[in-house]
Amino acid sequence: MKVESLEIADVKLVTPQRFGDDRGFFSETYSAARFKAAGIDADFVQDNHSLSVQTGTVRGLHFQSPPYAQAKLVRVLRGAIVDVAVDVRKGSATYGKWVKAELSAENGVQIFVPRGFLHGFATLVPNTEIAYKVDNYYSKECDGSVKWNDPDLAIDWGLAGITPVLSQKDEQAPAFRDFSTPF
Repeated sequence: MKVESLEIADVKLVTPQRFGDDRGFFSETYSAARFKAAGIDADFVQDNHSLSVQTGTVRGLHFQSPPYAQAKLVRVLRGAIVDVAVDVRKGSATYGKWVKAELSAENGVQIFVPRGFLHGFATLVPNTEIAYKVDNYYSKECDGSVKWNDPDLAIDWGLAGITPVLSQKDEQAPAFRDFSTPF
């Protein structure tokens, strides 16, 4: 397993080793001991799975506020995404900065997004399936979002020429300048 920090060091790319032959491949995508040894000490309690049928589906920017804040380990089972994490930790030197990575079923790369970040992704191909682990349970009362295409954040989602597909929640999300971080 290879673990690399992105420009915001607490966000990590995790590339599990794949062992392949003419039948396909095997990969250990998560091991609590290996992750802890690599500096990722999250106690995951729930697995989630989503399907986005259309290219350009954007899910985010989402967060869960304390006491239900969540760290996430995201991977793509089928298709490809641009995955984005925005630092919203009070006092952080990288507050309001974002990092992104392309995750795909083909490259097997995962992203670890710690608590204190907005998170979202955009699908690059149709019928993309995402699986992600979280270290806290979902709470409707603690669920929040920020506008995915907020000009103050100026995130490059890699969707040039593609009309984004959004949920009503994401269409109506508040601007970043109106966001008061709970982290």
